[in-house]
Amino acid sequence: MQITNWIQLCLRELEGAPIKDTENIEVSFADTVHFLKWKANKREIRAEEVKDRCWIKSCTGGYITEVHLHAGGSLDEYTLFGRLHTKGHWELDGGVLHITIYKGENTYELSVVGNREPSIHSAIESKNGEVHSYLKLTPISQ
Repeated sequence: MQITNWIQLCLRELEGAPIKDTENIEVSFADTVHFLKWKANKREIRAEEVKDRCWIKSCTGGYITEVHLHAGGSLDEYTLFGRLHTKGHWELDGGVLHITIYKGENTYELSVVGNREPSIHSAIESKNGEVHSYLKLTPISQ
């Protein structure tokens, strides 16, 4: 995950700052006490939290889905109530969960960063390569 994505997520969580394009982010913010303190509250997401598990994903707009992450790296996503089905794939890299979902002609990409407490994780999502939304995700018990 690029440092600008980490900074964007930090600014959103600490200051409620609106999401913005990464080229407008000052990389030097990563050296500040605020950023380092925020990052200390993050953790790596573990494989056992991901493989063959269901996660709930919601965004600031209130869109809520179930994301079923299969052991082979594929995924199925369903809207919580309407059951609209989409597909995609996932990978775990360095403790960050990278998810790509295809909905019609749109591609959504997000990198999920783990929280120490509570286990409600967060991400900034892009749609077709442009910053789109702030998300919260959590694995549910099987």
